[in-house]
Amino acid sequence: MKVHILDDWFDTLQGLPCFGKLAAHDVTVWTDHQPTPHLLAERLQDAEALVLFRERTKITAELLNLLPNLKLISQRSVYPHIDVEACTANDVLLCSNMHSGTLSYAAAEMTLALILASYRQIPQQVLSLKAGNWQSGVGRSLRGRTLGLYGYGRIAGAVASYAVALGLKVQWWASEAGRTRAAADGQTVAATREEFFTTSDIVSVHVRLKPETRGIITAADLAGMAPRALFVNTSRSGLVETGALEAEIEKNRIFAAVDVFDTEPLTDTAHPLLKHPNVLATPHIGYVTEDEFDLQFSDIFDQVNAYAEGTPIHMINPEVWRGSTQG
Repeated sequence: MKVHILDDWFDTLQGLPCFGKLAAHDVTVWTDHQPTPHLLAERLQDAEALVLFRERTKITAELLNLLPNLKLISQRSVYPHIDVEACTANDVLLCSNMHSGTLSYAAAEMTLALILASYRQIPQQVLSLKAGNWQSGVGRSLRGRTLGLYGYGRIAGAVASYAVALGLKVQWWASEAGRTRAAADGQTVAATREEFFTTSDIVSVHVRLKPETRGIITAADLAGMAPRALFVNTSRSGLVETGALEAEIEKNRIFAAVDVFDTEPLTDTAHPLLKHPNVLATPHIGYVTEDEFDLQFSDIFDQVNAYAEGTPIHMINPEVWRGSTQG
């Protein structure tokens, strides 16, 4: 198959063990980002399979209508960036492993890194030293503080284990089902949502972005956080009510460490979360490690091979495949 891989910005995949799984295919790797549908379509005219890097490129009806040879889109995890109805209308099968048994330790490690860097003012101290000014301020210790984890999943569980090792107290909030599981596991669950936000020194959100979770962190939640509390988001920007974090940060009351934004790649250097001194911002690198890429793209390439062999896996719109086999 003619396989095109989008948005491999640092040309990483070809150097990873998993890339060998595509040896039987004609592979083209694109190392830049082309957001304009008709220009992107010109590149992809011969593409039969499209491999995506998370949500880096939106797959719209406009783009799909311009790709008559496309048969398969292969990716991993949730797909808010893909018009599934348009895929089906264009007879394009979407395959995405939604229930991988592997844990993203990279995202958990990134969460811990942001917490440590924020509390110890590491970016500011580094810049001060490089400017010849020695120390630039006084940081804070983590031991004895309370980390509130929103979302009772595997990544949050890994963060919790790191936190306990550092002497933090951990409390949880999640969906009703998540809170029930946490309580059954002997974890500390806040009595109320309000108590969770008011009593956590640090709140870190670990929830998948779906229509029902969009905006799940509200302006009222952020306003209820204690003065000088830290809000951490390494999951998805859309989990936070639009504009709520920016508005709360402008009050100079809380701190934030964010790895995700509404618009990515973010090139607007005037964005309030990039300019404010209370915010530590990184460019969505929570999952950007060689180890994590090899893990994720091994799954993605397995989907490509399964399709080529006539036995597709992890189908999101299986009616496309049923239609092609019956036609």
